[in-house]
Amino acid sequence: MAREAISLCALTKTLNRVEDKLQSIDAQFTVLDSHIQKLSEKFHFCSTALEHQMDQDEMWASLLEDRFTSVEVNLFYSYVCETILCLHSQVTKMIPDLARALPTLSSVLRRKNKNSRIQLAWESALEIIGLQEGDVKALVAFFITHSFSACYYPVNQRQSYTKDINSMISKVVKNEILQHSLLCAVSVVERGQL
Repeated sequence: MAREAISLCALTKTLNRVEDKLQSIDAQFTVLDSHIQKLSEKFHFCSTALEHQMDQDEMWASLLEDRFTSVEVNLFYSYVCETILCLHSQVTKMIPDLARALPTLSSVLRRKNKNSRIQLAWESALEIIGLQEGDVKALVAFFITHSFSACYYPVNQRQSYTKDINSMISKVVKNEILQHSLLCAVSVVERGQL
């Protein structure tokens, strides 16, 4: 009987140690699972950022490699200028007390992350005119790349060069991001003229 009690006691201790060990292993798995989750989130963020950077690099390369005629550059440039002006004026309309401190779109872009009112006006302006942040980046990249040599064409001059600017953009612009952004710019300008 004493031998059975000792044996039962030893078995209970062994079971308790096994249970403690299992709980410890379970806790370690929980910690590991949490680390895996965090690593997955970081990986997803990094892959999204890398994909975005690759798109931006591809767009800049496209801007530097594509050979548009001077008429095409001037037409696209004209729409880009009017879209930038429209976006800037939408932002300053929403925050008239800050308008003097935001004379250009670049001043808005520089200050929007530092001032919540400018950020809200920026986001609202994008929504109102139907642009995404990526569209603006592409349009600004086009503006920077071609502003030194491009000429602004007013509406009547643009219409004398082409009756269907959307088809021209779809045919001539190979980079999908830039093509989409230019088509959005045309849409913004044409809606503004109605």
